[in-house]
Formats: sequence, C-alpha cells, structure tokens
Amino acid sequence: MPTYAYRCRECTETFELLRPMSESGAPAACPDGHTDTVKLLTTVALTGAASGPAAPAGGGGGGCCGGGCCG
Repeated sequence: MPTYAYRCRECTETFELLRPMSESGAPAACPDGHTDTVKLLTTVALTGAASGPAAPAGGGGGGCCGGGCCG
C-alpha cells in the first residue's frame, strides 16, 4: 500500500497516510483534525542492484571511453 504526503493549509504541518491507491484522491484530515489539506507530489526512490541485459558489467559507464573503444 503506498504512502501519500499531505500538508494542512490551516496549521501548515505535513503528514503522511498509508492508504490504497483507490483512495488516493479522497480527502484527508490532518492529525490535529483540520480538513483543509492538500496532497503533495512526491518522488519514489528505487534502490537495489540492477540486473539483466541493461545492467553494465564491471561498472562500465557507456560512451566511447567507457565502452572500451578508445586506445
């Protein structure tokens, strides 16, 4: 279940709610009970090792010299 970030327009506090995507657009009251809130746009950080054909072997960086065509 995704976490959504909100900001209260009345007390200016930010808070997060864990809710299903089907409820992502539903109104959210702040922890202090204020109902004038706005959903914030956030980014998702993906971590972990890449695998498969797109992952460079041996830490190659692409480009001419990173690909081994120089020299």
